[in-house]
Amino acid sequence: MSDLSGPTAARVNSSRRKKHHVTWVLIASYATDWIVLIAADAVGFFLGNITPNRRPFSLDDPNISFPFTVKETVDSKLLLICNAVIPIVIILFVALVFVPGNTVPKGTPKSLIWKRKLWELHTGWLGLALSLTGAWFITSGMKNLFGKPRPDLLSRCQPDLENLAKYLIGGIAGRNSSGQLVSADICKNPDVKLLEDGFRSYPSGHSSSAAAGLIYTSFFLASKFSVTIPFLASGGYPDESTATAVSSFPSRLAHGRGNADEAMRLTSSIATEELGNSNDQVTAKQLASHTKAVSAVRRQAAAPPIYLLAICLVPFFLAIFIASSRWFDFRHHGFDILFGFIIGTITAWFAFRYYHLPIARGAGWAWAPRSHDKAFWAGIGSYSYATEKKEWVKAGDEDEGFGHAPTDIEMGLRNRKPEYDVQNDRVGSSSALGGQGDGDHPSLRGQAF
Repeated sequence: MSDLSGPTAARVNSSRRKKHHVTWVLIASYATDWIVLIAADAVGFFLGNITPNRRPFSLDDPNISFPFTVKETVDSKLLLICNAVIPIVIILFVALVFVPGNTVPKGTPKSLIWKRKLWELHTGWLGLALSLTGAWFITSGMKNLFGKPRPDLLSRCQPDLENLAKYLIGGIAGRNSSGQLVSADICKNPDVKLLEDGFRSYPSGHSSSAAAGLIYTSFFLASKFSVTIPFLASGGYPDESTATAVSSFPSRLAHGRGNADEAMRLTSSIATEELGNSNDQVTAKQLASHTKAVSAVRRQAAAPPIYLLAICLVPFFLAIFIASSRWFDFRHHGFDILFGFIIGTITAWFAFRYYHLPIARGAGWAWAPRSHDKAFWAGIGSYSYATEKKEWVKAGDEDEGFGHAPTDIEMGLRNRKPEYDVQNDRVGSSSALGGQGDGDHPSLRGQAF
């Protein structure tokens, strides 16, 4: 074989340079995602450490009269292990062991398989980071913004009771100050950090962080293990497109109907067996058609094994336990815990769907990478960050640079020329478009603005 030379070698080198450029553009794009998340974490850390607003309270309020729990059931370090470290390890294990699954065609290169593993790992971690960062950012800002007293505030306060009248605010002052509100200045605890933390009850940070990390993990496991309530495909019947949609590498599948033919053969035989012999041929035919349809639908899905459901629910139940511990540790009021858990649940769902296909219909896959020409920006008129321009710009399409007809709402009226009148409107358009009428030009057919 002769060596490549001349124009052929130039094309090969150009193709390699282009592929190398595309790779680095995508790497830079997703590296930017990580940088943004890290910056958001830093801002969340700042928001969580500024001096909170301190809401006035009553010294007789039983809701803030609980004792201070020195040893928390789930402290901050243990929370970090549960909501971040454990999910990271789980995602790593699942991505390396179970991806890409049993739909890999024979002969698929190992390098291609490892690329898929690493991509699923990357999106799994990136979604987890987005979920945790979102919950952390929202919760940290809200805590200091609202400044709601914790259930154990009075035990942290050490109030100046001798000068009580000095700190009374609101209400109607009188001899009996029972139930009247006092300002936070009445607290004289020298441990400023402990005292300020007493005004960060709403919403619960443990609850939001636990839900963000662990519920996201439940979503991830349910997606990879196909744990979902059985559903009907939009098409209603299995066909050859089903295998292509869920396969690890669809382009490597052999052409042909395969399993679809077998499914239809089985449903036909089942219909015949169930009908038996019928004297009424018309009724028999109708029943056969109905049974065939029902049988085809029934064989589209089945309930997953219970043990897989249990595995997926373990992180969810752990999140509930962590949130509940804040109640019996007297760190948060009930609504604070519930609202924090809702925040974490929303960020977990959003982060999962941002990087992963729906659990029910996604076959466990993450979304594919962005296209290189939309790695940082897609712009108006682009419906997807995955498609490349060459996939939706067809040969023969031209920009709207041929002048403006009188009916052009955006540009035509102010740029209308005198020769555009009713009689020679089409003539003017034809000459501008190179001899074609408005209705015949490909760039104007079927346009919807």
